[in-house]
Amino acid sequence: MACTCHSTGSTTTAAPGTPQPHTDPRWRRALWVALVVNAVMFVVELVAGWRSGSVSLLADAIDFAGDAANYGLSLAVLSMALVWRSRAALIKGLTMFAYGLFVLGKAAWVWHDGAVPEPWTMGAVGLLALLANAGVAVMLYAWREGDANMRSVWLCSRNDALSNIAVMLAAGGVLGTTSAWPDLLVAVTMAALALSAGLSVVRQARAELQPPPSGQPATQHP
Repeated sequence: MACTCHSTGSTTTAAPGTPQPHTDPRWRRALWVALVVNAVMFVVELVAGWRSGSVSLLADAIDFAGDAANYGLSLAVLSMALVWRSRAALIKGLTMFAYGLFVLGKAAWVWHDGAVPEPWTMGAVGLLALLANAGVAVMLYAWREGDANMRSVWLCSRNDALSNIAVMLAAGGVLGTTSAWPDLLVAVTMAALALSAGLSVVRQARAELQPPPSGQPATQHP
């Protein structure tokens, strides 16, 4: 169920008896499923990343952990007023931005070290992660135009699916070149996606937290 993007803090008026998008039981169930999937994939990619020496897998594992925490935070503020959901989105946006900075630093460290990752593990785990994230993204697609909190959840899932495709391409590149460059290139690309999405969510959350124009009554949020 799509709703109007709350970029100015406004809300969509629902018919009497119709649940607001953020209190829709389907939205709550979707968040719980997404939380469990991301928590499991965090463990899988963390182990695979360390064993294969892949920066992109380690970066994606950290991303899974961050997403699981974000889904938990979204569930915690689900029934709260828009201002609290926007504050949660602001925290998530800043977290996404910090994750991007971390990945850039990790890629620089591995480039200096010169280690080459194991491509077969990269490819297999990348495919598994893609299936997991694609399923979550499809499940959350209906809420992609919601408030900043909902939009941040959708952006996380979408970016993760794109990152998994990139990890699989990197695995093929490492296999063909016997070099770490494809892995590092994907890690930097993932960092750029995180920085871009983080800034987008922060901007929308800040707009929702702005007070109403002078002389205009404040909007009451459910």
